Amino acid sequence: MNVASSIGLSAKPNLSHFHSLFKYYIDTKIPRRALLTFRELLDYNEKPNEFTFALLVKACASSCSSSFGFKATLEANQIHTHLIKSGADQFVHLSTVLLDFYMKLGCLTVAQQVFDNMPERDVVSWNALICGFSRNGYHFDAVDLFVRMCREGFSPCHTTLVSLVPSCARHELIFQGKTIHGFGIKSGLDLHSQVKNSLTSMYARCADLEAAESLFQEIVEKSVVSWNTMIGAYGQNGFFSDAMLYFKQMREGNVEANEVTMVCLLSANANPESTHCMVIKTGLINKCSVNTSLVCEYARRGNSKSSEMLYKSLPQRNLVPLTAILSSHAEKGNMSSVMEWFAQLQQLDMKPDAVTMVSILHGVTDPAHFGIGLAFHSYGLKSGLSIDNLVANGLISMYSKFDHIEAAFSLFFVMREKPLISWNSLISGCVQSGRATDAFEVFCQMKMHGHGPDAITIATLLSGCGQLGHLQFGERLHNYVLRNNIKVESFVGTALIDMYTKCGRIERAENVFKSIKDPCLVTWNSMISGYSLYGFEHKALSCFSELREQGLKPDHITFLGVLAACTHGGLVHEGKKYFEIMRKEFNVMPGLQHYACLVSLLGRAGLLEEALILIKDMEIKPDFAVWGALLNACCIHQEIKLGEYLAKKLFLLDNSSGGFYVLMSNLYAIKGKWDEVAKVRKMMRESGGDGCSGISVIEVNSLQYMNTTFSNDAEMGNSHSHREDLEISISNR
Repeated sequence: MNVASSIGLSAKPNLSHFHSLFKYYIDTKIPRRALLTFRELLDYNEKPNEFTFALLVKACASSCSSSFGFKATLEANQIHTHLIKSGADQFVHLSTVLLDFYMKLGCLTVAQQVFDNMPERDVVSWNALICGFSRNGYHFDAVDLFVRMCREGFSPCHTTLVSLVPSCARHELIFQGKTIHGFGIKSGLDLHSQVKNSLTSMYARCADLEAAESLFQEIVEKSVVSWNTMIGAYGQNGFFSDAMLYFKQMREGNVEANEVTMVCLLSANANPESTHCMVIKTGLINKCSVNTSLVCEYARRGNSKSSEMLYKSLPQRNLVPLTAILSSHAEKGNMSSVMEWFAQLQQLDMKPDAVTMVSILHGVTDPAHFGIGLAFHSYGLKSGLSIDNLVANGLISMYSKFDHIEAAFSLFFVMREKPLISWNSLISGCVQSGRATDAFEVFCQMKMHGHGPDAITIATLLSGCGQLGHLQFGERLHNYVLRNNIKVESFVGTALIDMYTKCGRIERAENVFKSIKDPCLVTWNSMISGYSLYGFEHKALSCFSELREQGLKPDHITFLGVLAACTHGGLVHEGKKYFEIMRKEFNVMPGLQHYACLVSLLGRAGLLEEALILIKDMEIKPDFAVWGALLNACCIHQEIKLGEYLAKKLFLLDNSSGGFYVLMSNLYAIKGKWDEVAKVRKMMRESGGDGCSGISVIEVNSLQYMNTTFSNDAEMGNSHSHREDLEISISNR
């Protein structure tokens, strides 16, 4: 039975019947039946006209995308062939529709050929081509086409600008975007609300919220699209309260929210529970994009139960929310749940993409789960995902965490393309593994391959300088940052402070800190820890007070630096006070390091009994560091009896560590009990060590790799003149 008879048409339908079918396919978005119907039309010896071809192409393109693959492209080629045979390709509007079809399939080269072969072109043809390039991510080509269009005498319309402006919504094309804005003002096209919305979105994505706000205020009749643009603009740039304020104003203006509004609200950090209620009230609960965003937001906030329940209620399952749930469990280190949900993914016959794989790999942080990481590496090799740069970088990071740096190098060397992010991953892996020298060598190779360092590269290398005490190289990195106008904010500034602190230049760390306009909490923490390390306890506590005045909420690392400062300065009263503030005022639960600091502070002050009571009242089980801090205090105050008791505790906890052997040996030596000293030394040798090796590093002038690193910089001069510089390391045993 053919299509025509199946829906009750006459045995020999005419052309208008087939046109009706094509319109039906367009409305219902069933592109697969359109070509079959066209073949039946030919079987009935009906001669298609230009209107037939227009409807056929629209029907086939009604729900297509580049994900339809080879079959959809083959169908497009068949239609194209019929157009050429019938001569209908000479009609401008038909070629334009076909061109748009190819663009939706991602066949840009073929679409360009269709455009080039058109005997005549109109503005709609140019718009279709520009929109296609823009939609497929070829933003520079889209701008070039617009320039070419104007040069060939075509006058752009508002649709042209609406198609083109999204391509300029990136920092490297913002100048062109402003130029197009100026063109729109001169031609009067900017008065159209769609153009204003597009321009507002462009400025918002480039973080120029002042320009976006100005354009928004110019719109006379603000549609839901206009409001969504501003809600999304402020949300994407981190101004969540402003985004919520716009939503409130939108509701006061009686503009009904749509699914895009809800997605924008969730991206603006709106509470998922209240947004979920609003979605139900407004009848948007059946919208796939809204439900997907809700699942992702619940998962992002760690509310796995709500995200899973909502996901299971979805009529259609897709990979995006499932990836969000997997990522949520992976972040918590709950790899058993990750494996359960991954099994569901396979049962649903879904294929994980690069984002799914990376989300899982980032969760492999516990050595007990390393086998799972290896299993997913194998899966990546079998599925072909391991060749994706995103997955390869994730694998490099995973192997680096567990000191398998050779595996990370192997992965890196087999990568076909090595973008900057891959070099950064390997450099970071080397630094994390304590192999900063290798990181510098990789950096030299990166420069030789033509890649310039970005802020992440600089911050990672600065961390390596801190590890090795390479002050000169750290200074050169700092100079590079200043000359290239890299913002000394957030992690770069923090890395500089940390590097100068570890390299013995606290005054330079202070200068960097003062140059940062709005230091974040991590930067404050770094400065507090630096002051604490150098014994400037009053400066550290002053920093803490300033941090609170800035409205920042201290975290567990902040209090670790503050307690360490109190310990180094012997500020018992202040240390106890900050310990209580941490728990009661900021609801930060003290960890083992916090307890070790306070025990050390009390012990050094001779308050051994109070320190013991603190340990007994601990909410968590004390570890080696906590007991060791008290044993060290016993050595200071020559408390042999308590020291022997603590030594037994430490022996049971870790009999391979030489630290407590040394402490006990020193304690007996102070009391002149040389026989006991000999016994402890013998036990230490039998345990496998006779003390800890010390390393002294002397930096002579600069390292050789410093000379090749910034060879284009003015300060380097002739890099060949320093090829004989050496690094001298002296190990003392």
